[in-house]
Amino acid sequence: MPPSFPILHSQLPLRPWLEPRGLSLPGVSPVAPEEWLLRDEAYAAQMAYRDHLLETHTEQVLDFLPGTQACGDELLRLLLETLPRTHGHHITPDVARRPDGVQVKLHEGPTLGICGRLVQEDLLLLRQTGEDHILVGGVLCFPSLWRLSEKLGKPMLAIHRPVDAYTQQLNRRVERILASVRPGQVLMRANTLIHEDPDLHQPAPEGAQKHLTPDGPRYIRVERQTFRRLPETGAILFAIHTYLIPASRLSEEDRDTLAQLRPDLSS
Repeated sequence: MPPSFPILHSQLPLRPWLEPRGLSLPGVSPVAPEEWLLRDEAYAAQMAYRDHLLETHTEQVLDFLPGTQACGDELLRLLLETLPRTHGHHITPDVARRPDGVQVKLHEGPTLGICGRLVQEDLLLLRQTGEDHILVGGVLCFPSLWRLSEKLGKPMLAIHRPVDAYTQQLNRRVERILASVRPGQVLMRANTLIHEDPDLHQPAPEGAQKHLTPDGPRYIRVERQTFRRLPETGAILFAIHTYLIPASRLSEEDRDTLAQLRPDLSS
């Protein structure tokens, strides 16, 4: 049975529109390795939704190219090593028990799917081919108006089409950053999105337009995105942690500042 909706946070732990680094793209900064992945107040509800989507919408939320099994296996090993220390998971040879009490079998199904049931973050794997990083696999339960199947096998510039702000110049900066990430290093950035629909799972074909009804509800969606290199395969893991609150929960100052940058907040 799917979880109750909507899944909301009581507050935002970060506000990219108030930080100088959040106003200049790509706005990347280092974070401590123990802050690579997070568990927050919406953990149980988001994890129940992830379980539901991975069971009922598997082909939409889980996909990978041939030859990426080693990347998924390495990621799973890293998670099983990390999560008992940072999130409170209990690991046995065959099962991982999450903090919400759900037990995840560790040897049934694709390893990327197993990884996607262990953490709140969506998990995307990138591998470098020449000067480009290619999306080779991922578990994407909470897309914001895009589809994993349409982006798989594409480089960063094509993945971000049709985002106007993602120019060729910006792409070159992003590619240099990705190529320079060292094993053990974690980089983070965040973005701010505005939606009328509070559903976390919003796939849409490339080029689809977001429609906001005048005077309709507004939800602020902040995506905390981290980058980490897997030392054995050399793949880059791009992890997305999603926060969602009604715009009404913003302070007046936060709302006014955001409205200046994003007129769609009140359009």
